[in-house]
Amino acid sequence: MAKILITGGTGLVGKRVSKMLIERNHEVVILSRNPKKEHEFKWDLSSNYIDERALLGTDYIIHLAGAGITEKRWSAKRKQLIIDSRVETANLLFNKIGTLKIDLKGFVSASGIGYYGAITSEIIFDETAKVGRDFLGNVCHKWEKAALQFQNKNIPVTILRMGIVLSKKGGALEKMSTPIITPLGSGNQYLPWIHIDDLCSMFIKSLSGNLEGVFNAVAPEHLTNKTFSKALAKSIKRPYLGIGVPEFLLKLIFGKMAVILLKGSRISTKKIEKNTEYSFRFSNLSEALRNLK
Repeated sequence: MAKILITGGTGLVGKRVSKMLIERNHEVVILSRNPKKEHEFKWDLSSNYIDERALLGTDYIIHLAGAGITEKRWSAKRKQLIIDSRVETANLLFNKIGTLKIDLKGFVSASGIGYYGAITSEIIFDETAKVGRDFLGNVCHKWEKAALQFQNKNIPVTILRMGIVLSKKGGALEKMSTPIITPLGSGNQYLPWIHIDDLCSMFIKSLSGNLEGVFNAVAPEHLTNKTFSKALAKSIKRPYLGIGVPEFLLKLIFGKMAVILLKGSRISTKKIEKNTEYSFRFSNLSEALRNLK
């Protein structure tokens, strides 16, 4: 049994990975700005505070904290919050484990496929590809750099570049399940996705050191927004309208953030598929959607 500290533990992925770890008899503690349960402990970035009880005896940290990228329009203030909530929280953890001399066995951090930039291209991006030259690329680059500093203390680091996470309740799938399903923009942009249980299994495998390094955390299937929308409509028995939501309308509603909806490229999973310690439970969308009904 290990003690695992999770930041962002009250979010969609955090809740699920916590449950799966507890089912495996691990001790899970969560850092929260407003702790309400016995296993939750307070932290506050503005005052560089972490309740030391959360860190003492910790074996691993799973870093999921971060302000929602799609929750609000990207004002200058919001952009800075998106970066700081990921980077400065990792820095705070790094400093505190040094001060408390915590013998950490591993640091596992979320990142995003936005690392490669919000673009639609013919490239299939693998983990060696260059960082994108846009806001999302900048966010992920700084996020990962903050995680990699733990290697300076000889702590193994794993980074999972996540695609769109599909789950039963909450998250992207719930927002996509509108009365009429339509593609967005041209519908030709790719939509890399992953079932929440596959993603959480990757986080758990990372704790054993079997997935040390950087990995793309998406399903192996390459689908366009149009193909995804058709499959979703069929699965939940909703009408599908092939006329996409116009690009100008999405930009009017979401501002610069609309690029997330309108752009997307294929992401390679060859690296994680070659790892003998991990195999996908849900490698195609139809299987994933059946499970999530």
